[in-house]
Amino acid sequence: MRAVFLAITNNQQVAVLVPTTLLAQQHFDNFRDRFANWPVRIEMLSRFRSNKEQQQIINVAAEGKVDILIGTHKLLQNDISWKTLGLLIVDEEHRFGVRHKELIKSMRANVDILTLTATPIPRTLNMAMSGMRDLSIIATPPSRRLSVKTFVRQYDDLIVREAILREILRGGQVYYLFNDVKYIEKAKERLESLVPEARFVIGHGQMRESELERVMTNFYRQRFNVLICTTIIETGIDIPTANTIIIERADHFGLAQLHQLRGRVGSSYHQTYAYLLTPHPKAMTGDEQKRLEAIAALEDLGAGFAWATHDLEIRGAGELLGEEQSGQMTTIGFTLDMELLENAVEALKQGKEPSLEQLTSQQTEIELRMPVLLQDDYIPDVNLRLSFYKRIASAKNDNELDELKIELIDRFGSLPDAGKQLLQSTAIRMHAQALVIKRIEAHEKGGFIEFSEQNKVSANFLIALLQNSADIYRLDGPNKLKVVKPLINYAERLTFVRQLITDFQSHQV
Repeated sequence: MRAVFLAITNNQQVAVLVPTTLLAQQHFDNFRDRFANWPVRIEMLSRFRSNKEQQQIINVAAEGKVDILIGTHKLLQNDISWKTLGLLIVDEEHRFGVRHKELIKSMRANVDILTLTATPIPRTLNMAMSGMRDLSIIATPPSRRLSVKTFVRQYDDLIVREAILREILRGGQVYYLFNDVKYIEKAKERLESLVPEARFVIGHGQMRESELERVMTNFYRQRFNVLICTTIIETGIDIPTANTIIIERADHFGLAQLHQLRGRVGSSYHQTYAYLLTPHPKAMTGDEQKRLEAIAALEDLGAGFAWATHDLEIRGAGELLGEEQSGQMTTIGFTLDMELLENAVEALKQGKEPSLEQLTSQQTEIELRMPVLLQDDYIPDVNLRLSFYKRIASAKNDNELDELKIELIDRFGSLPDAGKQLLQSTAIRMHAQALVIKRIEAHEKGGFIEFSEQNKVSANFLIALLQNSADIYRLDGPNKLKVVKPLINYAERLTFVRQLITDFQSHQV
């Protein structure tokens, strides 16, 4: 809202893009309250407005008479034009598809874009981490805010009755999520006979606009205790007195979706509860059980960013400039992917046209068959851990690596073996890259070094090496030097490879 105020005072229009009509209505009410004492015109485009009203709003927005326009996907229609659009805010960004993002990007030349989400999609997170977008993490919860207590239980009438009664007896409200419109009336009848003390109301996306608006307004004003609803409440609905959510057949939902649904409660200072009700364990798949265990385990405030980071590692980042959603990060590894991206961005900044050959010719792959990582018990914060991986991968020389090592020891204590091995293997890769070596592999029985055609290692030195140590070194094709030597110990393996690269450096052309 501060960003919006700044834009308006500079005579710019603001668009607020949200995924659902209920969230649009809530933002509309909040913005009107906040800007009540200022000469600001705020309008809303959603299915809560008639076609005639929507057309009038579009016309006055084109004339520049609307300062803030809040809307659902209707904001992305071709018939909407702006006089001085300066700021676009995308709330719950993960709910918009790739095509919507491309439409938003087409505005980018002269519009500032602020995206908000608890669980950023892999591509957005990757763009932020690669420096193509700014990233700000709000990791500190409001004072006195409590995390949601999460219970995974097999469905039982007694559990449902106890959960609803406990909440309404302390003056609160309950979301009962039943994601099947066809049988939602039967679910209401079942719950009314189970908990006659409660007042029930149904809300779902297939209801008429006026009826849904009336239901949500009545629930917000506490005329009902329990809202039996579908996933229409998933996005951004904020009712402070609703502090318990019961999700029937929780095994049918994805991890990020469960996290979002659980986030619908807990916006006040009371202890909040989420009940994930499931069928008998035998009726669920292994993956479904793992998902529910994970959501119950990760109930800390701000866990959504951890989900998103795992999601990025699992799914890949997708294409940054196209519509393809699947990525290849798992195939080439996170470090190499980030290096390729950085090289491309750097080349574009210098006005050069990056080619794949130029980007990949300088890359060295290294596989030493040993743990090379910063363990989660050494750096528990996943965001901090990823930033250190990025800094280590981006180090340009030994001095930078030494400074990183000192910083790690200073902040987190003595480096474990896997961390030391990470820094040492990074140093080897860095020196090998300068020699234009394509790949290094080492294992218990030896390994090989593959040279690129433009390598800088002296051919005479390699011939001497083959002649003097024929029992260890041999050629395997024109560009591959094979090593036959037991390297069972990790330290011995690192020392051997490092010494070999040092010898290459002292005999380069």
